[in-house]
Amino acid sequence: MAWDNVLWVALLTGLIGLAVLIALWPGAKHGKRLLERWGVPDPDDAEVGLAVRYLTRRRFWYPALFLVIPPALGDGTAGTIVTTLMLGGLIAELLALRPSRGLRREAVLARRTLLDLVPAWALVLSGLAVAGSLVGLGVTGRWTLLAVSAGAAIVSWTIVLLALRRPVDGEPRADLALRRRSARVAIGLGIATCAAIGGGGPVQNLGSFLAVVAGVAAFLAIVAPIGRQPASA
Repeated sequence: MAWDNVLWVALLTGLIGLAVLIALWPGAKHGKRLLERWGVPDPDDAEVGLAVRYLTRRRFWYPALFLVIPPALGDGTAGTIVTTLMLGGLIAELLALRPSRGLRREAVLARRTLLDLVPAWALVLSGLAVAGSLVGLGVTGRWTLLAVSAGAAIVSWTIVLLALRRPVDGEPRADLALRRRSARVAIGLGIATCAAIGGGGPVQNLGSFLAVVAGVAAFLAIVAPIGRQPASA
């Protein structure tokens, strides 16, 4: 891609990212809706504020990521969106490692495990999707796609582990709901990405189409709304 075209694409996508940021800048309604979707009925003001801060940490980076990612990838919108969501989530979880400046909360007595955040079937499906993608791409010698698939898997699992280990912030039920959201979205995006890349990248035949459909279906199932958190939460 010519250098002037790279600058033009970067400028255009940066403006798109800024527009997305303005349109999606989180407020109290967004925070309340997010918590209710992830199993926290009737959240109070403090919990809503926690959810708004959670969303802000992610969406704040969208313009910069939209500015950088398209020239780096050199391809279409789907890859840009997925990469932006994953990197935005990774940056947000890294920032969340800093202790909260607000009221300190005692850690839960029982140590959280991966199964508190992501169901076992989703973890198994993630492992199968990653392994199938890497093996298929390795056998056919598509090393660039293999590196992209491996990178997507590493980022998604890093987000999950950071969501598991970061300090407690706010009320336990809201904190757990947001951890679950981070982990499940990351696992879902990782599965969808590996399925699409493992199927050959862009949809060119029936096999790649079915791989994309399977990945999208898995993503939707993993991030499906939670009516109410289990009592143990």
